[in-house]
Amino acid sequence: MPIDPYILLLLGTVGLAALFPARGTGADVASGASTAAIAFLFFLYGARLSTREALDGLKHWRLHVTVLACTFVVFPLLGMAARGLVPVFLTHPLYQGLLFLTLVPSTVQSSIAFTSMARGNVPAAICAGSFSSLVGIVVTPLLAAALLGGGTGGFSADSLLEIVLQLLVPFLAGQLLRRWIGGFVTRHKKVLGLVDRGSILLVVYAAFSEGMVQGIWHQVSPVRLGGLLVVEAVMLAVMLALTWYGGKALRFGREDRITIQFAGSKKSLASGLPMASVLFGAQASLAVLPLMLFHQMQLMVCAVIAKRRARDVPEEETASAPASGSRPAVGTRSG
Repeated sequence: MPIDPYILLLLGTVGLAALFPARGTGADVASGASTAAIAFLFFLYGARLSTREALDGLKHWRLHVTVLACTFVVFPLLGMAARGLVPVFLTHPLYQGLLFLTLVPSTVQSSIAFTSMARGNVPAAICAGSFSSLVGIVVTPLLAAALLGGGTGGFSADSLLEIVLQLLVPFLAGQLLRRWIGGFVTRHKKVLGLVDRGSILLVVYAAFSEGMVQGIWHQVSPVRLGGLLVVEAVMLAVMLALTWYGGKALRFGREDRITIQFAGSKKSLASGLPMASVLFGAQASLAVLPLMLFHQMQLMVCAVIAKRRARDVPEEETASAPASGSRPAVGTRSG
């Protein structure tokens, strides 16, 4: 199964932070650079999202509501249910990270890639991922405030204001300036993509450096990590089954079910890492560990599923065509 090269870079960054954590003035510089990187990331998110495409995508509201419900309702319910695994399988800090994982938005790029590979509704996947990212900027911090409370390291009105200033304001600025810079962003998509990833690496380095200085890694043992992996594997399996068979129960066509499965079962590392850095502060390194592990797991599993979906197109379309009643309502045109 494939290993995302970027995950190797993330792991390398974690190793660098473990060996050479930023201290003193270096820590202040890393923290300031991380804050600036987070703001720039969300500025680019805003500049990339076409408002017109988003509005056109609302025509397929059933599919998008289904994906949003999976991302921000079903996932958090599973996260809350996992509270019963503390302290047998999970420590409380790892559980906090697991619960946070269930609150972040869905992915965009990988959802589109896997949907395309499986011959699903690619335009709908683009809109679904974009809507999830947009909604997550507001909903994820609010859910964190409600479900994590003080466990985030002091979540308060000041923390919410910090979220607004670091995430929402840059995003809105990107949307407002899209008219003038949208073409530039599109033309330099690959270069800016590298900037995206480099910014996230900086955020990871700053978070894990602070964790090393605080000594929080002494709280994690190999047994606990194994327990976390088992819990995440079960959670991913449940979501993959719910999104696929739930889509069938809601009478979506095959292409739309593929979109729902890949967009509704995954979580975004790109959005989650910056949010965790703001929400958890000194505890961010331990809090993002479940998200990093889940991210790699979902890529490996979904790659296998996407290849299988691509192979079984003729048989499944033949079997399901008479029963499919939703494709006219939730078609492949999404702007």
